[in-house]
Amino acid sequence: MKYILSKILFVLFLFASNKSFSQTIIDNSSGMENTNQKLITQFYTCFQNKDYKGMQECYADNATFSDPVFVNLNAAEGKAMWEMLCVRGKDLRLEFKNIQTNGAQASAEWIAYYTFSVTGRKVVNHVNAGFLIENGKIVKHTDVFNFYKWSRQALGIPGTLLGWTVFFKKKVRQGARKSLNDFMNKKQ
Repeated sequence: MKYILSKILFVLFLFASNKSFSQTIIDNSSGMENTNQKLITQFYTCFQNKDYKGMQECYADNATFSDPVFVNLNAAEGKAMWEMLCVRGKDLRLEFKNIQTNGAQASAEWIAYYTFSVTGRKVVNHVNAGFLIENGKIVKHTDVFNFYKWSRQALGIPGTLLGWTVFFKKKVRQGARKSLNDFMNKKQ
């Protein structure tokens, strides 16, 4: 029950903001924070333009990425994942806002609008991103979103009935990992 309540509060928090989704940046006075804001803005601007090479340049060689579907990716896998999503996301549209920095840490909110290629279903995915930045590059990137809400949109009835289960989440992760591995192997 606490989990459901926290998710409801999270969604309400996202929609309570009076700011429309755009490229809104919270201005901080520190030079490092300003540089980090520019890096995250560059990352999402590249994503909006499906410029996966530009996105990849924002990552350090030792970077890691994780979200509810793609878990614990190393730098090569994370970079390939963004390439795969940009190349396959024919109708992908992205909005971002609230880039905030605090020293080496940064965060942002973004929304992806796309058709899930496996089912042809429309998805609107609200994501909170956290970053650790070192030497002007992203070394750790963690995206958080409501997996159950995503699975209901992307997968329809199976997602609605099973999207809350650990078993189903594990199956989706395995499928995503296989898709990424296949994509990476075709590039070699």
